Amino acid sequence: MIVVGGGPAGMMAAIAAAGTGAHVCLLEGMERLGRKLNITGKGRCNVTNNCGVEELLQNTPRNGKFLYSAFTQFSPADVMAFFEGLGVPLKTERGSRVFPVSDRAFDISGALEKELRRLGVSIIRDKAAELLIRDGALQGVAGERDTYLADRVVVATGGVSYPLTGSTGDGYALARSVGHTVLPPRPSLVPLVAEQDFCARMQGLSLRNVAIQVRNGKKKAVYAEQGELLFTHFGLSGPLILSASAHMRDFEKEHYYINLDLKPALDEEKLDKRLLRDLEENANRDFHNVLEGLVPRLMVPVLVELTGIPAEEKAHSVTKAQRRRLLDTLKCLRIDIKGPRPVEEAIVTSGGVKVSEVNPTTMASKLAPGVYFAGEVLDVDAYTGGFNLQIAWATGRAAGEAAALSRTENRGGSNP
Repeated sequence: MIVVGGGPAGMMAAIAAAGTGAHVCLLEGMERLGRKLNITGKGRCNVTNNCGVEELLQNTPRNGKFLYSAFTQFSPADVMAFFEGLGVPLKTERGSRVFPVSDRAFDISGALEKELRRLGVSIIRDKAAELLIRDGALQGVAGERDTYLADRVVVATGGVSYPLTGSTGDGYALARSVGHTVLPPRPSLVPLVAEQDFCARMQGLSLRNVAIQVRNGKKKAVYAEQGELLFTHFGLSGPLILSASAHMRDFEKEHYYINLDLKPALDEEKLDKRLLRDLEENANRDFHNVLEGLVPRLMVPVLVELTGIPAEEKAHSVTKAQRRRLLDTLKCLRIDIKGPRPVEEAIVTSGGVKVSEVNPTTMASKLAPGVYFAGEVLDVDAYTGGFNLQIAWATGRAAGEAAALSRTENRGGSNP
C-alpha cells in the first residue's frame, strides 16, 4: 500500500500499516520528513494533550464528533505510550500540554523516521500527481518521477498552511479527482488583523492573564477565554488569539470584535477602589505616571488617548467621570477585527475533504474504494494545545491500520 505525505499523519499511517506486516511505500516530495512537525510548539513539538476523549472533543470545534472513534482507538494516553515506547521521554506542562523532555521536536520526527525504517517502510522522494483509477478500481499513484502500484492509498498531504514545509494543498486535487467534496481551505489558529492602529503602536507587547470576549456583528459572544496575547504590527497574535480565531469563521458575512479585559482578576467595584486608591496615593503626580503602575509602559500613551484624560493631568484633578472612562477601558478595550492573516501563516487549515464522505472509524473514502484520508487534509481542526497533532496521530493510525487490514493484495512499490 501507499501513503502519500510524510507529515505526522502520514508517518503514523505508514507505521500503523507496516506494523500489521503490510509492505508500505511512503511518498514525500520534500527532502526531509516531518518538516512542519519540526516547527510545531516553537520547535518543541506539543505532541498531544494529556486529557480524556470528551475534552478532546470540546477542543475540536470543527467536526469533532467525526473524530470520536479515532480518538477512542488511539487516545492521548496511547500516543504518549507510543512515543515513550520509541524512546522519547515526555512531560506534561501547563494546560495538560505534552512535550518531549528534551524540548526538541526533532526527537519526535527522528523517532518516527527510525521506526519507519525499522519496519521496512520504503521512503520515496516523489510528489503524488494523480490517483490511478482503471475501470473504477484504484491501481496506485502516479508521481512526478515514477508510477507506484497499490490497491490501497492513504492521502495524508496536509492543508495549505506553511507551504514551505510541503503543505501545498495537493491532497485536495487528489480527493476531488475521485469525486470528493472539498470545503474551501481557510486559516485557523491564525493571527488577526485589527482595524485600530493602536495595536501597532504596542507592537511586541505581550500580556499574560488577560481575558477576551469575541462578539459578532449581532453582539453575540462566540468565544471567551483567559490567557496570553501579543500585540503586533498588524494587530493581535498569541495563544489566546489563535484559539479565538478558530471561532471566527465567517468574515465574509460577519464583523467580529474583541473586548479585552486587562484586569480580569478584579470586578468593576474592586477595580474602581484600586483606581481611587492609586489616584489618592499619587495625588500630585501626572496621570500618565499613575497609569504606569497599572499597565505596561508601552500601553500608557494608548490609554491616555482612549480615555481622553491628558497625560499631564494631576491625579487629584481626575474626575469621577474620567475615572469611570478609565475603568471601562481597562475592563472592556474594544478591538475591531478586519480579518485573519493569510492562510499561509495559519498553524492549521480549516476546510478540506468533507467528513460525511469518509468513514469515521476507518478513514476510508465512501466514494472511492481503497482510498483513505488522514490528518489536516480532512475538514477537521482544533484549538492550540496539542489537539491538532492528536488528530493527526489518531486519524493516521486509524487509516493506516484499516487500509492494511482490508487490502485484497499487496502491490506497494515502484513500477520498473
